[in-house]
Amino acid sequence: MKSLIVSAFAIAAAPAFAQTPPPAAPAPDYAQDANWLCRPGRADACAVNLDTTVVQANGRTKVERFKAAKTAPFDCFYVYPTVSNDTTPNSDMIAGPEERQVAMAQAARFRAKCRVFAPLYRQVTLTALRQTMMGQTVALDRVLALRDVFEAWNDYLKRDNKGRGVVLIGHSQGSGVLKELIARYIEGYPIQRNIISAMLIGTNVAVPAGAAVGGDLKRLPLCTAAGQYGCVVTYVTFRADAPPPANSRFGKVATPGMVAGCVNPAALGGGKVVTDAIFTTAGAGMSSSPQPAWTSTGAVTTPFVKVPGLITAECTNRDGFNYLAVTTNGVPTDPRTDTIGGDVTNAGTILKDWGLHLVDMPVAMGNLVELADKQALAWRGVGLPVKPQRN
Repeated sequence: MKSLIVSAFAIAAAPAFAQTPPPAAPAPDYAQDANWLCRPGRADACAVNLDTTVVQANGRTKVERFKAAKTAPFDCFYVYPTVSNDTTPNSDMIAGPEERQVAMAQAARFRAKCRVFAPLYRQVTLTALRQTMMGQTVALDRVLALRDVFEAWNDYLKRDNKGRGVVLIGHSQGSGVLKELIARYIEGYPIQRNIISAMLIGTNVAVPAGAAVGGDLKRLPLCTAAGQYGCVVTYVTFRADAPPPANSRFGKVATPGMVAGCVNPAALGGGKVVTDAIFTTAGAGMSSSPQPAWTSTGAVTTPFVKVPGLITAECTNRDGFNYLAVTTNGVPTDPRTDTIGGDVTNAGTILKDWGLHLVDMPVAMGNLVELADKQALAWRGVGLPVKPQRN
């Protein structure tokens, strides 16, 4: 799909909430709240227990109770990754346990700072992904996912936005859909002024080598400084001691002169830093390498766990790949785990070309939430905002 080429006249004339959608297809009615995975003010996949056990290096633990913001000053619009176990190439509009689980793991924690909106959409399923990886021909429809999210976005703008700032959040397939949404229907339109930032995690966002903007997105640059807003946070994750192999789909783009952007949410200006990692206690799921016990001194009973000082991360360039290199600072003599799960596996074999794709967000979840809040403050004129770089 090619991005729209929008003239200066069209930018000035197009109303913020009335854009031309992709070619007509039966679309879900997002005015029906049942077609949303998460909406504010109701009991759903995001209104769940997010209490977190903090496991120190000496094995001592304490529990942090999660509190959602009583009056959230900005919004978050979240599109989830490839999780559907439906047997069809594209999913249905019924939230299964996999959609609810990923919303809990990736989106719900943002409720500490923002109102969270997460549409259901007819995504390409895990079934289709597996068949494609096996070389089978699959009648999947990638455009259908974009059409659905476009309709959900317009419904959100009409019913809920009312001029509020919004952070776009996605992972994997969800990030790819949001990247297309931004390029086609946000950049160059008045609604761009309401975009606090776009967190496009687990996908490649192409930028010219040495530049922050001008590839996949023409107006929203990579975030490079504290206080900046109207910018993009993007990265793909690999272990520092297991860099991307030559066949990896992550961290490299095919367009000559372009590279995959990498923004460390814990250090926008670069450098190797400790991240505020927050993991689901049970690990990253069935397709992941298993998670060892978090500590040998007792059980962790909360849904989430923090491991202060265990994870450091740095945006790294190696062999033409740009990625977030994650180091686990394990100490064999203490009772806390020395490693984390998150590698994608098939029949017990680690697929090295996928890196730590399943924990792209958890390795820096606390940083992502705090960054969204700081960017929203800058967008509202609090503090000293840094103007985003333009073409």
